[in-house]
Amino acid sequence: MSIAQAIDFRPDAPEFVADPYPVLRRMQEEDPVHWSPRLKAWVLTRYDDVKAVCLDREISSDRLRPFFATLPGPESQRVADIIRYLSHWMVFRDPPEHTRLRRLTSKVFNLQSMHAMRPVVEDLVRWLLERCGARGKIDFIADFAGPLPALVIMAMLGVPREELERVKRLSDDMALFIGSSRMAAEKYDIAEAATHEMAALFRELIAARGAAPRGDLLSALVNIEEGGDRLTDDELVATCILLLFAGHETTTNHIANGLLALLRFPGEMQALCADPGLAPRAVEELLRYDGPSGVQVRIVKVEQELRGKRLKPGDRVFVMLNAANRDPAAYHDPDRVDLRRDGVPHLAFGFGMHICLGFPLARLEGQIAIPAALARWRTMELAVPVDRLEWINSMVFRGMKALPLRVAA
Repeated sequence: MSIAQAIDFRPDAPEFVADPYPVLRRMQEEDPVHWSPRLKAWVLTRYDDVKAVCLDREISSDRLRPFFATLPGPESQRVADIIRYLSHWMVFRDPPEHTRLRRLTSKVFNLQSMHAMRPVVEDLVRWLLERCGARGKIDFIADFAGPLPALVIMAMLGVPREELERVKRLSDDMALFIGSSRMAAEKYDIAEAATHEMAALFRELIAARGAAPRGDLLSALVNIEEGGDRLTDDELVATCILLLFAGHETTTNHIANGLLALLRFPGEMQALCADPGLAPRAVEELLRYDGPSGVQVRIVKVEQELRGKRLKPGDRVFVMLNAANRDPAAYHDPDRVDLRRDGVPHLAFGFGMHICLGFPLARLEGQIAIPAALARWRTMELAVPVDRLEWINSMVFRGMKALPLRVAA
């Protein structure tokens, strides 16, 4: 029996969903370019390979349109709005389309505009913590880490705060498709309805900003122009959906996973409590240790060899970001949280031209939210055993459904 056959990679297995790192470490050691019969794809787990694929122009990010092309006519009609808008997401496009979309949107969503959101983030953090009151038990995700990123993105885009519950519901429904595109038919319908409703919400807001611009970033996005080039109506709607969906789903996981990691390493949590100025380095280490995105998917365009394996045109490649971030060849003692760690940059946001557009905002939110929570509650501990935490069953998203805590000020 070959090594490749000996590894039965089952990403939906409950034990893998709860803790993928032992399996990923074995793959790194024994079969770092692993062919998965279940996924019908290559699975890459070593830091150098994952980074190289993120930079490789001969490996495509345009993976949704080929998938949509395989859908039978009736099924394609059932997900018409998903196809219409997700096809415009820059994360699923290659140059030159990706270059154009990134260039235009970056004129609005850039380092300066995201750092300008600091007062908004700080106000929302205070408001959410105050809303928790004097309760001795909270769900850190439902009460804090869940609503915060959504509210931040909504503020950037001018979406009224009272739309929070609706936005969260629609985003959760869309995640049924984004997290795993091969699924039961009724989940297609749920995700399609959510995409249709979210598109209608943004079309209404975009029309209002076109008629009467405000000082928000949505108005800037609507009116952006470069050399006569503008975003089309569908591209505007798609970009708003992407920013809201991706911007809050992953940042929720980033903040919650980060807090859980600190609870597992109380010495590091005490170090951050004692020195809040450590927050920027702490956030980078927490993103490395258990980041919010498990995988990115690429499509091979030109046949190539990697570690003795032949990757052929059309092959799918799963680059395991969190596996790369725990690679012993890249990091000393990678399964330990060390808030003062030095070394190569983590790949939690991806790398290269497809690095997450909103990563400065995600970093900012973590740097503000995690120290604020630690300052608000001097005592924080899990309210359930760690092995009873329920994780989202998704290769794309690495996060928990709830994080129940016992807290005391």
